[in-house]
Amino acid sequence: MHAGQLPMLFTAALLCSLAQAEEPRQLSTSGAAVAAAPGNALVAQLQRQLAESERQRNELSSRLEAASGAPDNAQLARLRQENQRLKLQLEEVRALQAPRLLSEQQTWFAVGAGVALLSLVTGLIARGGRRQRRQWIN
Repeated sequence: MHAGQLPMLFTAALLCSLAQAEEPRQLSTSGAAVAAAPGNALVAQLQRQLAESERQRNELSSRLEAASGAPDNAQLARLRQENQRLKLQLEEVRALQAPRLLSEQQTWFAVGAGVALLSLVTGLIARGGRRQRRQWIN
């Protein structure tokens, strides 16, 4: 294929696709405009049924919310009361406990100091009572 034929082939393909393209139809949401078009009587009937179904669904969902709201409110009030009672019990137990001597951070510091002291004592015991001259081995 020659280099000059490629742009002409691309232009021809583009023109062919434009020639076959259809113009988009304007969709109308009103039932009268859809029913006026030939062969769309079924679409209009289905749209009416859809609108009726949506209305019934909204009505049933509002009834369901109203019916289930009363037991939920009673259960919610009972749970809040139980939560309040448990909070009071927790405060009483905390008041009866003796305050801690050390905080968590201070406890870890004390443990680290104990380990360091134990390591020092163990090292001194393992060394023994003799003193050696330290010399470098060449």
